[in-house]
Amino acid sequence: MKETIAVLFGGQSSEHVVSCMSAANVAAQIDRDRYRLVLIGITEEGRWILTESVEDIRSGSWREGTVSAVISPDATKKCIITEEADGTAREIPVDVVFPVLHGLYGEDGTVQGLLELARIPYVGCGVLSSALSMDKRYTKIVVDDLGIRQAKYMPVMRSELKDMDKVADKIEEKLPYPVFVKPSNAGSSRGISKAADRPGLKAALREAALHDRKILVEEAVVGHEVECAVFGGGNRPVEASGVGEILAAAEFYDFEAKYYNAESKTVVDPELPEGAAERVRQSAVEIFKAVDGYGLARVDFFVTDRGEVIFNEINTMPGFTAISMYPMLWEARGVTKARLVENLIAHAKERYHV
Repeated sequence: MKETIAVLFGGQSSEHVVSCMSAANVAAQIDRDRYRLVLIGITEEGRWILTESVEDIRSGSWREGTVSAVISPDATKKCIITEEADGTAREIPVDVVFPVLHGLYGEDGTVQGLLELARIPYVGCGVLSSALSMDKRYTKIVVDDLGIRQAKYMPVMRSELKDMDKVADKIEEKLPYPVFVKPSNAGSSRGISKAADRPGLKAALREAALHDRKILVEEAVVGHEVECAVFGGGNRPVEASGVGEILAAAEFYDFEAKYYNAESKTVVDPELPEGAAERVRQSAVEIFKAVDGYGLARVDFFVTDRGEVIFNEINTMPGFTAISMYPMLWEARGVTKARLVENLIAHAKERYHV
């Protein structure tokens, strides 16, 4: 008898479109001979919809669906509850959930909390590690404790922006221009701006405030932008892939450069200063363990020309799009996308046996 795996996608975050792209690729790699696949799309308004096919995800027609599908928090049932337009309801038992959700309301511990209540095994990090890693400010606090170098930063609350000049004064006292301004909780470079002067800083703060009430202002680091994929946790040792480098077509790797600029490139196993790649791999594993990671994450760094490794951020549900680094890094180590997805599902099944 086939096990049932539910793939969640879409979501209410600014990364909704990226999640759909990732989920279509993940679902296409799931072995239909072994699993019954249930697709559940979540609209930007928060409506959960039963989706018929991967093709519907790619075309966007899933949003027109009329059958709702939600995961019951009842741990004795472990099921999806569907409801037709006429009110007819049924329960679909589910064995594993793959929440291919990026950003808020999906990668931040909220959906993970629902799945913990339901006691349904799921792919990826748990409540604590998801929430902690989603919030860049609190991730920095953890990494500070590890002694791993990271960009100097200053936290700002949205409520402080009522006196913009006072905020700008404080930032300028601590950090030289240029600086990067980021929402503390956002991904895919949403809401991130580079500021070279006070007018640019004010505009960047306003932009970041549209995405989160907590904002980070960071020093600009000059170096190679690199990423490392990790897998494991629980009873499994944590493994690190090789290192990949981002060659952004824009001034920095913003959302448009990531997903819509064909000039942006990714290079696996780039030439870096001697020993830097291994230091990236070791730091990625250390950070993943420190946030209590489980399953997968992509850990991002800068490497300076002197070989200094500087932590940037961690993503606990990295992209699985056609250009995403996470599956690309494992493919370079001989792990196909289909094998990677199967490994993640198998690891999810071990979740409550740790």
